[in-house]
Amino acid sequence: MTGLLYGKVRRKSKSKKSIPSEKEGADLSDKASEDRWRQIGEAEARVAYDMTLRNELSGVSPPVRRFEVAWRRWIGCRHVMTTANGSSALYAAFFGLGIGPGDEVICPAYTWINSIGPALLLGARPIFCESDPESLLIDPEDVRRRITPRTQAIVAVHLWGNVCDLEPLLEIGREFGLPVVEDCSHAHGAMYKGRMVGTLGSVGCWSLQSSKPTSAGEGGVLATDDTVLFERACLVSQNSGFMGGAAVAGLQPWGLGMKLRAHPLGIGIASVQLERLPELNRRRRSYVEAVESGLAEIRGLRSVKVYPGAVRAGFHGFPLLHTPQECKGIPTEKVIAELNAAGVAAVPCGYPLLHLLPLFANGFDLFTRGRGPLSGDYQGYLEGALPRTENMHRHLVFLPVLSDPLPGAADTLVQKIAEVMHRLAKRH
Repeated sequence: MTGLLYGKVRRKSKSKKSIPSEKEGADLSDKASEDRWRQIGEAEARVAYDMTLRNELSGVSPPVRRFEVAWRRWIGCRHVMTTANGSSALYAAFFGLGIGPGDEVICPAYTWINSIGPALLLGARPIFCESDPESLLIDPEDVRRRITPRTQAIVAVHLWGNVCDLEPLLEIGREFGLPVVEDCSHAHGAMYKGRMVGTLGSVGCWSLQSSKPTSAGEGGVLATDDTVLFERACLVSQNSGFMGGAAVAGLQPWGLGMKLRAHPLGIGIASVQLERLPELNRRRRSYVEAVESGLAEIRGLRSVKVYPGAVRAGFHGFPLLHTPQECKGIPTEKVIAELNAAGVAAVPCGYPLLHLLPLFANGFDLFTRGRGPLSGDYQGYLEGALPRTENMHRHLVFLPVLSDPLPGAADTLVQKIAEVMHRLAKRH
């Protein structure tokens, strides 16, 4: 069946690209053989062992509360809650904001699907916008163009550890009375003009999935200064450990009967990871900046734009922009193939553009009988709907992220890239 499943047929997308799994997307930051960093060590194993012996296997255990306090103090906000994963944190955040049926939420098409999927499950319709082709991040001016009377939130995704241009986004939010939700899943410890990301918008959310800089195996974090938002978020996710206050006092102690809590063992592991995060960020930043510095003299490949006042962190991926017009029109696929042949583990982008996924391109009768946000008057998307983002996406090249590289690894990488680009230029 084409178009809407169990509903009216919609236009089919022209895109036939294969769709990777979440693990395939995360593989962009897997460590190469030159990396001496190990994600999990004896300290994490010891914490899990000790918690198991103490039977701290469910519920709101002391290690969970200590981690939440540590996270709150670290980023500098009033309320923090752990959840089962980053998607659960975003679901609770959208619910906390009152997002529901008939609402629209603006989100970049270039992000992982979980940045917007939770809003969809609350009945809200995603409105996809362009990304800045230099930074790969949400374009504030395109956000402004897509605001309608139904718009209820803007999702700012700090993709690959880079930080969104938050000042104009927050100004748009103030102008139209719209909350900005910060998805910080790739950017643990990143900052914008002296403040931690996740604390500038109405609410910030992080993933603690196994590939993330601070890992719980699976887990998530929600942070906000808005007490009413926080209490509503608890209402939908913290059943039997409900932390709600005056705004929802009549529903104590069971909330809505929903439980999206984090597993205590995972949070125990994440508490060790959080202590190691500054060193991890320091090492990754040093490596990435060393490679980027070397690439400045190489035509055809350039680093992504970093906005003034932004400090990258997390570095969940290491994207570069290929500019064919600067290297005799050599296709990006050819560049990636030649880099791999030379021993550089380069890959294309592992994230599909969301507006071209069948779910959003064609629509889907989510709640059956035409009641979902992607049915009824939903128009879907065709290839070409977001031309700047689509063109950018075609020319992305990802390098491996190294957290503790062998001496000289950055210089060796740059040298190999320079040799490949020079050789390709001579052939064409």
